[in-house]
Amino acid sequence: MDFELSDDQLALRDGARELLDGLAPTTRVRTVVDAGGGIDDGLWKAMVEQGWTAVEVPEDRGGLGLGAVEVAVLVEEIGRHVAPAPFLSTLLALGAVARAGRDDWAERLAAGEAVGCVAWSRSGHGDVRATGDRLTGRSDPVPFAPSSDVAVVVADTGDGPALYGVELGERERPRREPAMDLTRELGWLHFDDTPAQRLGGAGEVDALLDRGAAFTSAEMLGSASRAMDMAVEYAKERVQFGRPIGSFQAVKHRCADMLVDVEGMRSGAYWAAWCIGAGHEDASVAASTAKIWCSDASKRVMSSALQVHGGIGFTWEHDLHLFLKRAQLDQMSFGDAPFHRQRLADLLRPRVEAGRSVI
Repeated sequence: MDFELSDDQLALRDGARELLDGLAPTTRVRTVVDAGGGIDDGLWKAMVEQGWTAVEVPEDRGGLGLGAVEVAVLVEEIGRHVAPAPFLSTLLALGAVARAGRDDWAERLAAGEAVGCVAWSRSGHGDVRATGDRLTGRSDPVPFAPSSDVAVVVADTGDGPALYGVELGERERPRREPAMDLTRELGWLHFDDTPAQRLGGAGEVDALLDRGAAFTSAEMLGSASRAMDMAVEYAKERVQFGRPIGSFQAVKHRCADMLVDVEGMRSGAYWAAWCIGAGHEDASVAASTAKIWCSDASKRVMSSALQVHGGIGFTWEHDLHLFLKRAQLDQMSFGDAPFHRQRLADLLRPRVEAGRSVI
């Protein structure tokens, strides 16, 4: 079996990397960060013009007609560049409203005429409640909510979670809140008997969680891969005791461990994306597995990258902190590793009890 990306997928990756190299170098990202965080409008416009927001929209409806693996390719490159643009949040919102038949919202999001966000909270931790077609309460912090036009919200109905869509106007958009990761803006969505449209029940919530976990894993893969590359380059250049520090065994082991983690992240994230795109019965298992491994491995890679860089890696002047802080938010988004370990156990327990293989 061939587990490599196809020629078309590699071409997509190379094109995405070329665009982001030009429009999202860390110098330009820092301009957004130094201004308090938010969206790079020029970068976002370029993504829309390239058709990224319509990557999963069928060709006969004006999209690229690609799938979840191609989404993962794009998101990985966004993670490699800590790009300040609402691509993933808009894409996740687009998928949810399209599956629910809200073509008006879907067309605006796919055309880049609107920005989307997703308010997902760990069960028992969120504070959004639904009564009929009205929402009340406050969400967890939501990436790009301050600039969003359409919000997809997971709310408690009393009979379990359900998915709702909310049109955000100037009055409903939250203010930008102070955040550690300034490559994205964050805001809390507040609802006070706010009108909403039900998009689906528990099944749609699970589908959103699978996609969110898988694609966030791909973003962590990108940021971890870039942090590893930065550490390796620094280990070649930094001289101590008359030798590059990369020649010392302890540093070699750090770099080798980072490579093992990154390649494990790659396998998990792309397996999850493939399962989602193929409609495989193991999509939820793959998504939770990817989120577990990528969350834990991301922490280890960032820690090792800091250790290799030494004191310079802890400074504001060095770019490593941009990747570290982005990764820390991704590790928590759509469920942290402990949440997905419990979810994975719940998914696999019936197979074990029935005497079936868990693989």
